[in-house]
Amino acid sequence: MAETLRAGNAVDAEEAALEARWYACYTRSRAEKRVHAVLRERGVESYLPLAPREREWKDRRKVVDFPLFPSYVFGRFALSSVHRVLSVPGVATLVRANGRPVAIADEELENVRRFARALAAGEVHAEERPYFAEGEWVEVTEGPLTGLRGVVVEQRGRRRFLVGLKEIGQGFEVNVDVTALRIIATP
Repeated sequence: MAETLRAGNAVDAEEAALEARWYACYTRSRAEKRVHAVLRERGVESYLPLAPREREWKDRRKVVDFPLFPSYVFGRFALSSVHRVLSVPGVATLVRANGRPVAIADEELENVRRFARALAAGEVHAEERPYFAEGEWVEVTEGPLTGLRGVVVEQRGRRRFLVGLKEIGQGFEVNVDVTALRIIATP
């Protein structure tokens, strides 16, 4: 019976390696559009969600499309062809968990597509907000607590975080707006 289970798992792994799924490719900074183009040239289905932003120069203003997720391009391919993707200039790696590339559900990517279309059409407006995970070390960059460092212990609502402050050594916690935080290396 154990032999059959192992053989079945091997077959499942082989099938998964041959099945095209969506993966997030992490790119060098500002290389997203080029990576997207080269993936398509190589026959890999690729998606780069863009969001229009107004930019101002000395002599003019212009609406420019920027990646919705900076440094990420989505590719649909089988794991058996991962080398073709990783050899694209500008691709640093694939998003992984436990050393294995993480597939993105079709439904999740379709949600991103719908959101990007709505942004482009001006139907919704989004504010960029930094994302902080629990356990990340942060520093307060503005306000009366400027310079204090702590660890994110719990996210509260959309814009507020509960941060434990190491400097006072008491485990005090304070709500700090995420726009006033920046990630730092572990002290």
